[in-house]
Amino acid sequence: MTKTAVILFNLGGPDAQESVRPFLFNLFNDEAIIRVPQPLRWFIATMISSRRAPIARAIYKQMGGGSPIMPNTQAQADALENALNEKSSTRYKCFIAMRYWHPFAGEAARAVKDYGPDNIILLPLYPQFSTTTTQSSFKDWHRAAAKAGIAAPTQSICCYPQLDGFVSALAAAIRPVYAEAQKYGAPRILFSAHGLPEKIVKAGDPYADQCAATADALRRALAVDKRDSVLCFQSRVGPLKWIGPSTDDEVRRAGRDKVPLVVVPIAFVSDHSETLVEINIEYRHLAAQGGAPFFGFVPAVGAAPAFIDGLAQLVRQGCKNCDCAFAAKT
Repeated sequence: MTKTAVILFNLGGPDAQESVRPFLFNLFNDEAIIRVPQPLRWFIATMISSRRAPIARAIYKQMGGGSPIMPNTQAQADALENALNEKSSTRYKCFIAMRYWHPFAGEAARAVKDYGPDNIILLPLYPQFSTTTTQSSFKDWHRAAAKAGIAAPTQSICCYPQLDGFVSALAAAIRPVYAEAQKYGAPRILFSAHGLPEKIVKAGDPYADQCAATADALRRALAVDKRDSVLCFQSRVGPLKWIGPSTDDEVRRAGRDKVPLVVVPIAFVSDHSETLVEINIEYRHLAAQGGAPFFGFVPAVGAAPAFIDGLAQLVRQGCKNCDCAFAAKT
């Protein structure tokens, strides 16, 4: 029986309070994030991680001390493996490679080497492609795979911003929250994605365009007018100009307009600090302060069957349906 290893990629997150600072250092020491040469990048990463660690620890304390992203990703990996192996002549096994905390790509590569697959498929848990996420994770994997001596044929799935299973799972989660919001007036939906510095997008990164494609697909699925929804971007850090509009500004505007709000994370597929704390706690408080009559939080798709089935279809088909010009470069 043919054996295929499916590698699921995500950013990862600190699993305990003592992991917060090294996690942040790994994040800011990535050349895809801080685009300056070493040793200057090491110095910047050391400075930022030291300064931000106390703030980040307080955030993670609100989630029990660490990030839930690893158990959430493990649930997705288990569900996908089950879906792939159902009535299949190929034996699939899913592995997890996190970018900035355990299990790192090197750990995953050693496990894959021991498994001895005939084929490998790289599957990012980033629906929209960015050089800062997907491309960075793929480069990290290729380094780790070479070090582990992995020679199996490898195919990359670069992106799926309008994947039917992703869109339908998210739309299904939005509908009941939207219906509740309608009791308070005509709702406004904020399709919120993690932001990027504007200069990265201007350099050709397709992330913003692919986020717009996801928002458009959700509008069609929900039959929502573009005037009643906004694509916006969260989690700004540092002095650079970031793409906008910013989610916090849009939350304030909804308060001024006295409209009920529904906030939807469209670039995260599992809940973690940016959804559970930044959106559901901080933005909720901001909306109440501003006078919005209702705030509805829509969780990430997680292991929703429609999403998992969509990923399984992607894995079986490979990258035939990828519409990203970066596919060949990853």
